Amino acid sequence: MPKVKNQMADTNSNEGISRLDGQLFIGGSFVPGEGLRLPVENPATGTIIGHIAAATQAEVNAAVFAARKAFSAWSRTMPRTRADALHRLGNLIAADALNMAVIMTTEQGKPVNEAKGEILKLAEACHFYAEEATRVFGEIVPNDQPGFQSLVMREPIGVVAAITPWNYPAELVGWKLCASLAAGCTIVIKPAEITPYTALAIAEKCVEAGIPAGVVNILTGKGSLVGQALVEHPQVDKVAFTGSSAVGLHIQQSCPQVKRLSLELGGNCPMIVTASADVAAAVRGATRRSFRNCGQICIAVNRIYVHRSVYNDFVTRLGVAADALSVQNGLENPGADLGPMASAEPLAKTAQHLADALQKGARLVAGGKAPEGQGYANGHFFRPTVVADCTHAMKVMTEETFGPLVGVAPFDDLSEAVALANDTPYGLASYVFARDLVEVQTLSQGLDYGNVAINNVDPGMMNAPYGGRKQSGIGYEHGREGLLEYFNFKHVRLHHGVGA
Repeated sequence: MPKVKNQMADTNSNEGISRLDGQLFIGGSFVPGEGLRLPVENPATGTIIGHIAAATQAEVNAAVFAARKAFSAWSRTMPRTRADALHRLGNLIAADALNMAVIMTTEQGKPVNEAKGEILKLAEACHFYAEEATRVFGEIVPNDQPGFQSLVMREPIGVVAAITPWNYPAELVGWKLCASLAAGCTIVIKPAEITPYTALAIAEKCVEAGIPAGVVNILTGKGSLVGQALVEHPQVDKVAFTGSSAVGLHIQQSCPQVKRLSLELGGNCPMIVTASADVAAAVRGATRRSFRNCGQICIAVNRIYVHRSVYNDFVTRLGVAADALSVQNGLENPGADLGPMASAEPLAKTAQHLADALQKGARLVAGGKAPEGQGYANGHFFRPTVVADCTHAMKVMTEETFGPLVGVAPFDDLSEAVALANDTPYGLASYVFARDLVEVQTLSQGLDYGNVAINNVDPGMMNAPYGGRKQSGIGYEHGREGLLEYFNFKHVRLHHGVGA
């Protein structure tokens, strides 16, 4: 029976990818791209699954102009109508979650069950922002003299360029897509070149949902060319980007006009485990957040600081938990804990960070190599890896690895732990396991991060703002704050003379 299911999954993914191969989505229609073809790889097998079209400047212009044309009507569409469209989109995505998940696994690597969970979170984002679309209120601001009334109105910004990464190719498209549409903006999406088909599959659902032509557009190609062309385009009013801090800084510096920016950037997130912590719970949390999606997530736990009194116990248990995780081809084994890494680049960085740590005196506790066997030979696989006795002389503790590698170090007092955790240019998410309320309060106040999770490893939720500090970005996604990123504010001061 499993074999039959796997064959069906392969067939579905092949059909979906074949249908979307070489396509762009512009003005409500799929069109064959005119540019060079770029190969897309299955990271579990190394085989080429299809090719995308590198969008030309003319195609970039066509997509932006389609979005600009559609903006006039979409921005004036009643919020309830926009909400209904997003609800339809969410329902269609949820109904086809398995097929969309198989496409994602084929191009990104995460196991099918995990990919399906991401697709369902995309559907959740559709429904959340559908509801928020009807709750965008203005304000009446008191004046300092009679006879005047001040109205603060919120109006959609315009055309949004969304540039999204490969690690969560559905959710990170969805956050921008759903907020844009709820606000009344139109959007041009440039997905990562190694995971394009998930975004194109979302475009198919937009057509089914009856979203008007030009409201959503998708261009494929390299970020340095197609993404940069969108950043520089004079008819793009806002750029929403998720990716590395280096690229985010480049986008900020290279905009030729003043544009609104939302930049969700790198992490290097710490976890602190205090003497009062539930060590078993901390190990479970560290295992999940360090290795989920092979550590390819901005909020992955990169480094862990453990009080010396529980340090050895924690390290031993974490090593056992890491060794127990299964690493397999996510199409053949939908319930695997980890699949392959998405490409050779993050795999090479993981290996380099591991070698650096070991050369500088770290102790290998678990993993440290690719899994053995013929089935792993051509893919980008690596075992979940734990290194202990780390210092800040090691890259694993000071740079974002973005792979299945975590470093662990001991500490003696809370002030030391806070200083080590904050010793980074990043400030996206941090984690604490502690049962002493003074420790909890001290750490929640002292950690300089946009998100702090206490005794859990899920710092983000759809109805609360999610964003970073320092080099981890500007702006917010999720929650009401995420929607407001897509509005301009207008102050209308009216002299009506009543009471003057």
